[in-house]
Amino acid sequence: MQTEQELKEIVRQKYSEIALQDKEINQASCCGAGGCSTEVYNIMTDDYTNLAGYNPDADLGLGCGLPTQFAKIKKGDVVIDLGSGAGNDAFIARHETGETGKVIGIDFTPAMIEKARRNAEARGFNNVEFRQGDIEKMPVTANVADVIVSNCVLNLVPNKDAVFKEIFRVLKSGGHFSISDVVLAGSLPESLRKDAEMYAGCVSGAVQKDVYLELIHVNGFQNVVIQKEKPILIPDDILKKYLTDKEIISFKTGSTGIFSITVYAEKPKQLNCEPGSGCC
Repeated sequence: MQTEQELKEIVRQKYSEIALQDKEINQASCCGAGGCSTEVYNIMTDDYTNLAGYNPDADLGLGCGLPTQFAKIKKGDVVIDLGSGAGNDAFIARHETGETGKVIGIDFTPAMIEKARRNAEARGFNNVEFRQGDIEKMPVTANVADVIVSNCVLNLVPNKDAVFKEIFRVLKSGGHFSISDVVLAGSLPESLRKDAEMYAGCVSGAVQKDVYLELIHVNGFQNVVIQKEKPILIPDDILKKYLTDKEIISFKTGSTGIFSITVYAEKPKQLNCEPGSGCC
């Protein structure tokens, strides 16, 4: 059983490799829309191409939803993107918040930060910045964000409770988040759950859907809503690395389901705030 630090290092190394590749290379082994796959990283990607602000150079095909589409971003908002990668969601958020707003991307992989900064500089985006750091301990002061978005990233973090505590800390009073992530219904086969590659691919890092939602509630958020939900199907050529033919049949016909969900929740408005504190 890997420690939290070992799991984080696995993720850092894998996503450093991905940052140095083009989207086409990342997806080449997935055979486009044909369904065959020898990688797990792209099997749950949604299509961003029709969203305003989309930049293909920043799209590495690593998400599992479209959180910025549901995030209710307004002009002038301060938006934080957790696990910002090459900048895809941050740039779409920037289109929504406009010139008067600000977008901060946070990622703990130096290669991703460098790629995102190059993408922002090439487009002259002076109100988008990328900071290296862990989302369990964000390099951001409290009560600063109107909106937080994240796309298939909390699965990569062993301590998800710490992330939700940090989200609560950095959101302004009345602020909200829209997060796409992967959750489970039922238990994954042990061989899938333990494999480091499957963890870095967002699958074995998933927790039960009810546990995930409970973490949101116990950390003080309200008006929790699932904005979108879709099943994730793992291709047979991936499953065959871990399971026998009989186990694959059992897995597919059993009670276990893997889902991408996009969840919205709000930080309650705080009353009697001190003037200038940023919480009101």
